[in-house]
Parts: sequence; structure tokens; C-alpha cells
Amino acid sequence: MNLPSADQPASAPATTPVAAPTPTPAVAAAPTSAGPPRGRGALGPVGLVLAGGISVQFGAALAVSLMPRAGAFGVVTLRLVVAAVVLLIVCRPRLRGHSRTDWGTVIVFGITMAAMNGLFYQAVDRIPLGPAVTLEVLGPLALSVLASRRAVNLLWAGLALGGVFLLSGGGFGDLDPVGVAFALGAGAMWATYIVFSARTGRRFPQADGLALALAVAAVLILPFGIVESGARLLDPVTIALGAAIAVLSSVLPYTLELLALRRLPASTFAILMSLEPGIAATAGFLVLSQALSITEALAIALVIAASMGAVRTQVGRGKAKAAQG
Repeated sequence: MNLPSADQPASAPATTPVAAPTPTPAVAAAPTSAGPPRGRGALGPVGLVLAGGISVQFGAALAVSLMPRAGAFGVVTLRLVVAAVVLLIVCRPRLRGHSRTDWGTVIVFGITMAAMNGLFYQAVDRIPLGPAVTLEVLGPLALSVLASRRAVNLLWAGLALGGVFLLSGGGFGDLDPVGVAFALGAGAMWATYIVFSARTGRRFPQADGLALALAVAAVLILPFGIVESGARLLDPVTIALGAAIAVLSSVLPYTLELLALRRLPASTFAILMSLEPGIAATAGFLVLSQALSITEALAIALVIAASMGAVRTQVGRGKAKAAQG
């Protein structure tokens, strides 16, 4: 699998909108002869990634509370089906005029999303949300190392990895091993999702590719939801909560991340994903009054430092290219 280069951000399509999964946020205009705007080129996509992370963590918390009513696969089914319907209505993607490679990219992207969501919800059904997110983040971190061609990105990835393990409390020995395996599998799918989200964003205008991929994911996960939850999926309260989860956890984040990947290299994006455990811990403190220990606060600081370093590296490289141009 050819991973995106750490030095080459994904370019926007020639004709060119979050959940944790939007309308079309503004995509940076094509650079003029004077080069890209100084210092601000990476800040826009970084904001999209952070907004998506906040949305997906609150959506995950709501999903955990819905699992007793609908089951893990039932929640995933509601999330993906509603998200697919919303984006198909909003985007109305064209079905004609796409190559076999385009359709192959969308289908693999959809399979990846179905697997990523299914594995993650199986994980949080067995282990706490914080450790599950922490383990899942290891996938994007591994991608940042594999995709990077600059030594400094290895430093940021290592710093973030140290923070992730501090946030886990130094180990996962007391966790259900099946839940840990599901979380690690979700992390591998998350890394694959990053790659194919970028490829889909390059091949389809707006969020058309995302809408089609979500439709693929919804069709794949639907039989699992029906088998596990059956008529419970038709309960009005369950449907309403599932729709909210779809918006917070699929529609908003996926669209924001797709847009961000058009302007950020995969390695930088992957390191930014390490903010997810920190966002989850912060949300727990603000919403659930869960106090942070000194170790947890240090872990979050390490992860934030790694993310800031990755952004500064990208901005600095953009300035250097502008100066050369």
C-alpha cells in the first residue's frame, strides 16, 4: 500500500463540506504566483481536525450510553445508516463519470469505515472509553512513522506515543484482552481510513466520495445490526439518539477530516489524531467532573506538544517553499 508522502499534502480536486461525522467549508484557494499565505496555510486544516475530534468524542460518550438499549452493532448501524442518508441527500453525488479506480477507492474506503466503527464499538462495549481511544490512536501514530520522510516527525510521533501511554496509566494489563484486540484492530482500520480518505478527497468533488463510501459502510454493517438488535432499532427514542450520534460521530468528523486531508500530509494528520485521548479526558473533566491526575495532565501536555510540533514543522516547510517560489 503506497502511503501519502509526509512532504506532499493532498491536493484539492479541480472542481471542488463533519460525526463524529457537512456542508462545504471553504477550501483554500489555489496558490497565486506569490505562493501560499504565510503561516496560515496549515492552521485551517488543523482547526478542522480539532473540531472533528471534539465532535467525535462527545458522540462516542453518547453512543456508550445508548448501547444498553440497542447493542454495539445496533448503535453502529444507526450511526452509519443515518449518516449515509444525510450526506446522500445533501451531496446528491453523481454515479456516472467515475473510473474503476474511483469506484475501487470508494468501496475500500467504505469497507474501512464499516470495519473501523464496528471494531471500535465492540471495544468500548468491553473496556472503558479512555483506554479504547488510547489504543485506537496507536494506528494513526504508526502511520505517522511509516508515512514520514522527515526525521523530525519521528520525534513528534515518539513524544505523542509517550503521552498516549502515560494517559493509559502505564499499561493495559487489567483490561479485557478481547476488548484490547478490538481496539487495536480499530486503530489499524483508522490508519487505513486516513489513507483512503485522502485518496477519496482527491478523486471526488466536495464530499461526494464520502457520501458514497458511507453508503457502502451502511450496507455492510446493516445485517449485523439487524441480527443483534432487531426491532429495537425501530424504537423512536433509539432512532433519535442514533441520529444524534451519526451527526456527532460520522457526518461532522468524517467530512472535516476529508477536507483537512486535502491540505495536510498524512503523517501530520496522524500525529494530530493523538489529541483524541486528551480531548476525551478534557470532556470527562468538563462534563463529568472527572479530575485529572498529575500523570494524566502530563500525558495530555506531551500529546499537545507533539501536535504543536507537527503543525509548526508543516508551517515552516510551507514558508520555506513559498520563499523558494
